[in-house]
Amino acid sequence: MKTRDVLFAYWRWPAIIRLFAAASATIVLFGALMRLIEPETFRTVFDGIWWAIVTAATIGYGDIVPKTVAGKIAAIVLIALGTGILTAYFASVSAAAATQATARTSGRFEYRDQDHAIVVGWNERAREVLLRLARREPSLRFVLIDATVPSHPLPDVPVHFIKGSAGDDAVLEKANIQKARFLLITANPHKAEAEADKDAIVTLLAAKSLNPSVYAIVEILTARNVANAFRAGADEVIETNLLASFAMAASLRSPGVAGALTAMLSRSGTQTLSLLEPDAECIGQTFHDVQQRLLGRHITALAVVCADNRTVSVSPQRLIEEGDRLFAIVP
Repeated sequence: MKTRDVLFAYWRWPAIIRLFAAASATIVLFGALMRLIEPETFRTVFDGIWWAIVTAATIGYGDIVPKTVAGKIAAIVLIALGTGILTAYFASVSAAAATQATARTSGRFEYRDQDHAIVVGWNERAREVLLRLARREPSLRFVLIDATVPSHPLPDVPVHFIKGSAGDDAVLEKANIQKARFLLITANPHKAEAEADKDAIVTLLAAKSLNPSVYAIVEILTARNVANAFRAGADEVIETNLLASFAMAASLRSPGVAGALTAMLSRSGTQTLSLLEPDAECIGQTFHDVQQRLLGRHITALAVVCADNRTVSVSPQRLIEEGDRLFAIVP
């Protein structure tokens, strides 16, 4: 390879790599030079390199020092030349680290891992979801997408932040939607319910077009948009207003139900609601018998979710069938 080609390739490298290469070459060159100038003082090339490092870094241990005039002149040149190169290199490293940290905090740094969960929208619900799952599922990685907050809203929680509109393909690609496992779209609390639902469905369509296999959970506020969300590809729809209305109505009929429900749900640090696949031995048995078996494992079965995923049975005599799942509180 010609010298011109080598120099051209060198100047195409990033500045921090060029500085590292220049600093390394300077250290090795002066280390070898001192071995030639004072072989009795610098018994190996490594001794010369060691001396060059501590000299250029202005540490100066003094364990090895040049004794001849030529050696001292070489040391002066190294101090004048090498110190500037090393200083520039360490300054570039610090600047690169600061730039990367700023990019992460401001949401400009793309996410490159896979099998992660993407949460769209920053609100109180998203905050609780991220805090709870970060404590209970530390192995699951999260990416938060939001366009309203100026910087990372949870800097102390292992959550990657992407700033932007999740309806934009470029933003979803920056969150690596193609390799995501879950997608949770929360409703925008700053918009009217119908408008928030429309934005959620548009985001869902954009995400499903980039990754049809991602498991998408969508928060919908108006009942008339639930069907639209399923048509857009939602795997699961959470009707927030319906859940809240149920708790309110239950408390009116029996005061205290909402508080008890909140207390039960807030025990997610020790117990959680889950859908369980019944064991082969459970198939053909009554729900009551399966409940008793599970109690021995400290699992409380609340209902049977039928194979169609839309019918729920609490009848004790209901026989467990293939495809059924058990809605339960598990430790």
